[in-house]
Amino acid sequence: MEWQITGGSSFPLIEMKLNKGESVKADSGSMVAMSHGMALTGKMDGGFTRAIGRMFSGESFFMQSIEASTDAGWVLLASPKPGGIAELKIVEGEEMVVQRSGFLAGTSGVQVSTKMQSLTRGLFSGGGFFVVRLTGSGTAFLSTYGSIYTIDIPKGETVLVDNGHLVAWDAALKYEITKAASSWVSAVTAGSGFGCRFYGPGRVLIQTRNPYAFGDWLAPYIPRPEPAAR
Repeated sequence: MEWQITGGSSFPLIEMKLNKGESVKADSGSMVAMSHGMALTGKMDGGFTRAIGRMFSGESFFMQSIEASTDAGWVLLASPKPGGIAELKIVEGEEMVVQRSGFLAGTSGVQVSTKMQSLTRGLFSGGGFFVVRLTGSGTAFLSTYGSIYTIDIPKGETVLVDNGHLVAWDAALKYEITKAASSWVSAVTAGSGFGCRFYGPGRVLIQTRNPYAFGDWLAPYIPRPEPAAR
């Protein structure tokens, strides 16, 4: 199997070339186009329990399975939101945690399930009580708002990440929810509320744009319905 991410940084595509018998899994609605000989089906992937769990983490109940059933071929995959696509290696015995709606696609050996966060982390991490858990072996593709950037945190060091920019992290990383500035007054006046402080060693993937900040910027431009006449 071969792949490349093409189409620019704002609205990219994954172009995957599959040999006969190979398959790829993707979030529902991700398939853009595919060649003759490719078969597209909807699967729960991992059974009913995992499928239900994925719904709580912002993913779809049924996942797309695209297989080169009769001959070698290709498929194009894309995210429904603007931004980048990040390639992430999943290694057997290790685990990656991904924020809500962050998983786009993966090779057949990648297992997609759900992980429940604690009450504090669920309320203030920005990702909700359920996040995506990636295990197994293969390559996963993440959908990001903006471009992707990887921070490698050495042992003994810490990094504070604004919640809106957080995409994924090594599950073995220890972290805590804290204010993003030196005080709560500064956090509010600086436009940053909560952040995640990660303790190395490990890697954190961040996105260059914050969807919450974009929502705040966009809100004044959205027309409001006129009040009904009495």
